[in-house]
Amino acid sequence: MLVAGILFGCMGVFVKIGSEFFSSAELVFYRSLFGLLIITLIIKIRGMSIATPHWKAHLWRGLSGFAALMLFFYAITQLPLATAVTLNYTAPLFLAFLSVLILKERPHLPLLLAILLGFSGVVLLLRPTLHQEQLIAGLMGLASGFLAAIAYLNVKQLGRLGEPEWRVVFYFTLICTFGGGVWMGIHAFHPVSPRNFLLLLGLGTTATLAQLAMTRAYREGDTLVVGSLAYSTVIFASLWGILLWQEILSLTSWLGIVLIILSGVLASRVAPRLPVT
Repeated sequence: MLVAGILFGCMGVFVKIGSEFFSSAELVFYRSLFGLLIITLIIKIRGMSIATPHWKAHLWRGLSGFAALMLFFYAITQLPLATAVTLNYTAPLFLAFLSVLILKERPHLPLLLAILLGFSGVVLLLRPTLHQEQLIAGLMGLASGFLAAIAYLNVKQLGRLGEPEWRVVFYFTLICTFGGGVWMGIHAFHPVSPRNFLLLLGLGTTATLAQLAMTRAYREGDTLVVGSLAYSTVIFASLWGILLWQEILSLTSWLGIVLIILSGVLASRVAPRLPVT
């Protein structure tokens, strides 16, 4: 998960730079296309099969992941990198909500505290932009966190069904490539120069390797430990934002980020376990 955190942070950098040349729909398409080519090559070299009886589970994982990715990329193009990544990483809070709804249990005090801390952090993080055009991007980043929670549930379910991480990533990138291509055809298309090609290649490579690392982590590791280590992406993204764009956030925003991280770790530990079969 730490490897995935580093690579996801790098992916955010490529998205941020790429937004100068491409729309978020195009970035999703190229990220998915290069990822699809890379994972297909790995599958061919190793002689692995993509046949699966669990296509419905792959479809739901792909659709939820695609929607989350579209919103996340848009948030990155409009917000400081640390802010966009942190909003996307509200997923554990939504997972806590889902666990209570699915298990129909009354939320206990530690879980309520985690949720209260998390959404207090969200308010602090978005407060400086409530009356600016960035509010919409902030809400989209928050929505990407909810959809990411749905996607993570699907990843865990596919792991329980015995699906290897490379097959999960293959179908995810396939669905995102198709969806991104359709969206790009409707929205906008910009030519790809040699310089931009290297940028897109870096985006696709880091995203795919991060996806493989994350999927394996959730499939083989302890969910609570993996969920906690996932927040390393916020740290790496924050460092990149400071180094490359001098994105020095206000003290209030940093406090919001810390509260969201703490609440996410706490929610991962105290939320009821979801029955994934």
